[in-house]
Amino acid sequence: MTTHRQRIEACLSGDLLDRPPVALWRHFPVDDQHPDTLAAATLQWQATFDWDLVKVTPASSYCLKDWGAEDVWEGHPEGTRRYTRRVISSPEEWPQLPVLDADSPALAAQLRCLSILRAELGPDTPLVQTIFSPLSQAKNLAGEPTMLVHMRQKPDLLWRGLEIIAESTRRFIRAARTMGLIDGVFYAVQHAQAHLLTRDEFNEFGRAIDLSVLESARLLWCNILHIHGENIYFNALADYPVHIINWHDRDTAPSLGEAQTRTKAVLCGGLRRETLVFGTPNDILTEAQDALAQTGGRKLLLGTGCVVETIAPYGNLLTARKAMEA
Repeated sequence: MTTHRQRIEACLSGDLLDRPPVALWRHFPVDDQHPDTLAAATLQWQATFDWDLVKVTPASSYCLKDWGAEDVWEGHPEGTRRYTRRVISSPEEWPQLPVLDADSPALAAQLRCLSILRAELGPDTPLVQTIFSPLSQAKNLAGEPTMLVHMRQKPDLLWRGLEIIAESTRRFIRAARTMGLIDGVFYAVQHAQAHLLTRDEFNEFGRAIDLSVLESARLLWCNILHIHGENIYFNALADYPVHIINWHDRDTAPSLGEAQTRTKAVLCGGLRRETLVFGTPNDILTEAQDALAQTGGRKLLLGTGCVVETIAPYGNLLTARKAMEA
């Protein structure tokens, strides 16, 4: 393989490679508040480790600020921010959300970040933009407890809000796609978890609207589904129209080996986030070799269940990057 794109494309095709691709991603707190500094931090991350794809990780509020959401950085090791202003408090406010166009200020800023990255990385390094599902965005607009109450007491009003969020998301994806800025989306689903929703609730408020959003990414070639959390409804998402599926495989079923029998997608995982922070290089190599054994080295993108914490040691990250070269 001579380029990262060729390696990822071969992995998607199920070819047996000289080594499986490897990619990790993280938040860049403070830097993620401006498109230029987020782009610079992302480029430095890539220059340091030379991952096989670049996943752009803005703060989760990037898609909500044009609706009025506000947040603050308080030092969380994941690099995430705490919301200080929610937009929705009553169910009647969901239908009042305006549909956002991609030229809304915060969304336009993220497109600028992507433009910088695309120009610097060129076409040979896959570039993937984080997209939060409408349900995930709704959770951040209202707060988790409030959204769940609205879902169960005023489902029709929440649905109208989700449709507005979905249309805004589709417009942003279409803009990034038609401008030639991205190779795929990293589609983050956070509510396919048994301790949050029943399977029927997820199918009603998650799956159907997810599929409508992913339709806008259909022409892209490197779409990643991220299923966040534990006790997940993996089978409810296994047929989503994506190329790669990522979940916390070391912390919740299914394992990589089990998942190979449930989906045709490439599987992204193998490394536990805690191992990258607290483990030794030998621990990381052990997990990487186990991931290789579970999958036979085919259709595997070595990674972790979610973002790498900002406190992960450099040596552990470097070991993860080179683990498949051993």
